[in-house]
Amino acid sequence: MLLGIDYGTVRHGLAVTDPDRIIASPLDTYARRSEALDGPHLSRVAVEQRVVGIVVGLPIHANGQESDSSRAARAFGAWLAGLTGLPVVFWDERYTTWFAEGALLGAKLTHKKRKEKRDRVAAQMILRSYLEAGCPPGGSGAVEPDETPAG
Repeated sequence: MLLGIDYGTVRHGLAVTDPDRIIASPLDTYARRSEALDGPHLSRVAVEQRVVGIVVGLPIHANGQESDSSRAARAFGAWLAGLTGLPVVFWDERYTTWFAEGALLGAKLTHKKRKEKRDRVAAQMILRSYLEAGCPPGGSGAVEPDETPAG
């Protein structure tokens, strides 16, 4: 199974694939606390879901340029690779939050319910896009656990 993460500074949306990597499903929205608390939680999710690889959404501007948010997502992915020992790939997440919000509006959910689900649905969309592209090993850049920068 693959774990998809819609990286955020306040919350992470989480999604997983089925074992055959055909379907991506929303899993959870995790409110970030600190590395000391986030690490064990994400490691536990990886073990419980039998994850063999992680896809982190990469926030890219509409013109294709990376930003400070992109660099933060890449640093998070490198940290996660070191923490879990799993390979991490990055995948373009342009417009996923917007599309997720649209899908949730179509479901006629309240603002509060949409907010609770938006990040995990965005993670599902990131993961689904990665699956539809054939799971390219390099994604938009990959970090292998042994390549993780120190610190």
